Amino acid sequence: MEKINIFWFRRDLRIFDNHGLAEIFSQNKSNIYPVFIFDENICDSLAIDDHRITLIYSLVSKLNNELKPFNSSIHIYKGEPLSIFKELSNRFTIQSVFANEDYEQYGIKRDKSISKLFQTENIDFQLFQDHVIVKPGEIRKKDQSIYQIYTPFKNQYLSSLSAIDCLEHEVILNTKQLYQSETTFPNLNDLGFIESNIKVPEIHLSELDDYDEKRNFPSLDATSKLGSSLRFGSVSIRKLFRDHKHKDVFISELIWREFFIHILYFYPNSSDSPFKSKYDCIPWRNNADEFKKWCNGETGYPLVDAGMRELNQTGFMHNRVRMVVASFLCKHLLIDWKWGERYFAKKLFDFDLASNVGNWQWAAGTGCDAAPYFRVFNPITQHQKFDKHSKYVSKWVPEWQNLDYRPMLDHAFARKRAIDTYKQALESK
Repeated sequence: MEKINIFWFRRDLRIFDNHGLAEIFSQNKSNIYPVFIFDENICDSLAIDDHRITLIYSLVSKLNNELKPFNSSIHIYKGEPLSIFKELSNRFTIQSVFANEDYEQYGIKRDKSISKLFQTENIDFQLFQDHVIVKPGEIRKKDQSIYQIYTPFKNQYLSSLSAIDCLEHEVILNTKQLYQSETTFPNLNDLGFIESNIKVPEIHLSELDDYDEKRNFPSLDATSKLGSSLRFGSVSIRKLFRDHKHKDVFISELIWREFFIHILYFYPNSSDSPFKSKYDCIPWRNNADEFKKWCNGETGYPLVDAGMRELNQTGFMHNRVRMVVASFLCKHLLIDWKWGERYFAKKLFDFDLASNVGNWQWAAGTGCDAAPYFRVFNPITQHQKFDKHSKYVSKWVPEWQNLDYRPMLDHAFARKRAIDTYKQALESK
């Protein structure tokens, strides 16, 4: 059988500065066979026209186009990864498989399972650090315990970061090393999917000079829109640090991302349980009708409704507004943060489990470095402060000034109810 060396693209859908890809070429492997798998363990839970699938497909198509000048292509499979590799091992003699590390629990379990197969087949399996600059566990307290608070984590992160950590891993594509093939690239329908009508948000790196002054104002559309690119690895995290190392606020946001990856890695149960276990006693109301109003952007609070409608129609929501709508669900409506986290997981282009869970637990007051439970965002004053001229609100909720557009409940009442509910539950535990 023909001998091949596989590079397995996963959350690293780019050629540039791809650590694992650089390694497979620099180690002089031959017949390098690029692979991408639409993992049915993930895809089967999504709609066939899910916008994330369309985005992934477009990124993989771009990779394929970059390989064409080298008489090669990316080989697309759909199925369960372990089964796919069993099939490939029946067709080829697989000498090695290179990939980049995944730090989510599903990815860790998947790689352990596949590693067992590779051991029995005598296949060399090499994983490399690419998705983060500082991998979970590299930064610890002096007593080697895990950081649970962002600010000391950030300080240690920055003090330990060296220029080497941000160096580019140069990928030199080589026709002589790549597997030569003229594989027909499948279309979405061939894979059982349908193209989504929701379009990918445009990246706004050119506006980062004013990021710290403008990022809180949703009508300015001045956030980077990098979330989905980081999630699927179409941009290099190292290049972002190199290019923007003097933009403190932006760099802090990138470190928040790595902090949440670090937290979920060491505390995997926090994906569906309060990080602070004492908060598992909160008696959530979990009213399904009220949850539906929140989902549909029909709460009667303009900024909340604008955010939810933006999310539903575009797969994106402005960062400041995310905090407001999350606080509204958990505090005003006393609905379990997991309901909101799962709704965002279905809708967001940039859904990333670690960041989504971390930010929702922050809003609910249950997380590792969360807002205190008595902090309840006022959606009225947030509207006045961050959308002073109501440009954002008017775009998404044109009826907001109509007489019949009214709040579903009073803010003062909801705030008091939330604080009393949390306080009584915590005191009685």
